Amino acid sequence: MSYAHWTERVLSFLIDMLACFAPNIVAGAADPDNDALQVGLLPVSIALLAYNRWYQAGRTGQSWGRQLLGSELTDAADGRSTGMLRAFLRDLAHLLDAIPCFLGFLWPLWDHRRQTFADKLADTVVLGD
Repeated sequence: MSYAHWTERVLSFLIDMLACFAPNIVAGAADPDNDALQVGLLPVSIALLAYNRWYQAGRTGQSWGRQLLGSELTDAADGRSTGMLRAFLRDLAHLLDAIPCFLGFLWPLWDHRRQTFADKLADTVVLGD
């Protein structure tokens, strides 16, 4: 396996976000003025996010988006699954990727292991086909 291309990583993230926040997206399209419905569905979307991005990706290396695109999140040293806590902390560390000017999200374009700042902090890599 090789490191996943930047476009694969971006597309898998977008798929994950669309899938996890689908309840809010659909509710917003069906009834855009119903703020209570949006707030009420937010725990559902967060639960989907926790299951997909932290539990499933931590256990198997694949969120729904990564599964569709054939990539996988692994430990950089031994290629094993990261575990739920490290998958969560990695996603939390993505906040650092936004400073400054989202440079960390672009870092995989020239990094030899195609890692974001969050990947470097969590010692993870995303492998692709």
